[in-house]
Amino acid sequence: MSSRRQHNALRLLQVNGVQVEGVQNVREAVFHHFSSHYKATYWVQPGVEDLSFCRLSVAELGTLVCPFTLEEVKQAIWDCDSYKSPGPDGINFGFIKQFWPELKDDFMRFVVEFHRNGKLTKEVNATFIALILKVESPQRLNDFQPISLVGCMYKVLVKMLANRLCVVIGSVV
Repeated sequence: MSSRRQHNALRLLQVNGVQVEGVQNVREAVFHHFSSHYKATYWVQPGVEDLSFCRLSVAELGTLVCPFTLEEVKQAIWDCDSYKSPGPDGINFGFIKQFWPELKDDFMRFVVEFHRNGKLTKEVNATFIALILKVESPQRLNDFQPISLVGCMYKVLVKMLANRLCVVIGSVV
């Protein structure tokens, strides 16, 4: 979509059957419409106290908690598509793969720090919501699809954790 049409879409939009005009009014309408999509829903979850579960062996537990290796980090990166899903910073996995020799030490510092503390900094865990057009000329808020942009470092960490779980999941399920 051209930049001009995107700009015009921000000036005039239909929200719940009502025409909204003006950049600020459209921004507020968009915010209120999509914020309802991301509100937490609370419900009572069933308890698991009386259920019996299979347990991991000591060796299997060890594979889950040992420090991450450079090979694990690299494998997680190479398992991701190079040119899809850029993060909020616009960086995709193709960039990381191309500059791996320069970036590997930074990635290793990140995963070592996560392993040591078990926490992520707010910046790494940040997710940005972007609106993608579903149609050529949007007229309503439902003509936009919200997507989440998550940074590559977070994706790599999630992939490494998932890879480790895949090895032992059969023992407990």
